[in-house]
Amino acid sequence: MRTNLINELELYQAFNEQEEMDRKIILNALLSEPLIFERSELTKHITSSAWVVNPEKTKVLMAYHNIYDSWAWLGGHADGEEDLLKVALKEVAEESGLKEIKPLNQAIFSLEVLTVDGHVKKDIYVPSHLHLNITYLIEANEQEVLIIKEDENSDVAWFNLDEAIEASNEVWFRDNVYKKLNSKLRKLK
Repeated sequence: MRTNLINELELYQAFNEQEEMDRKIILNALLSEPLIFERSELTKHITSSAWVVNPEKTKVLMAYHNIYDSWAWLGGHADGEEDLLKVALKEVAEESGLKEIKPLNQAIFSLEVLTVDGHVKKDIYVPSHLHLNITYLIEANEQEVLIIKEDENSDVAWFNLDEAIEASNEVWFRDNVYKKLNSKLRKLK
């Protein structure tokens, strides 16, 4: 799977300068860091996120994440799994309770190198580090019942595309990630 991801990233057409710079960083880590899919690589590791949209692509699903105290996309750590689409789908199901989810395609939708400040999780200090993040575009049924995953989030809800951006109080994510994801989504319509 690592070889497939490397190949896909080598061919990936960056949407903007941020994606091109981050693509190079992620590729370098994949080529040089044997434990890059593990959290035990403390300074940086691979994560996978999902921009979850309804079939009409007019709404996005967000969770209110406890650690970041903000509305945010769904996703999580690879934890050794090299199939990052599988990770994204698993995280969406776990964090929202949704069962009717499917990727709109198998391709990477977006990529980002994200900074994570030091924090405490399950009474253990996690030092500041980087998430080398691969994002997939996932479709879900907005009529399905949502479930809160209390150890990670305190709410899950659908937002109109622009409302999703405004709901986040993480300025960098709002301005550089969520706006980009919505711009890319609108080009698909």
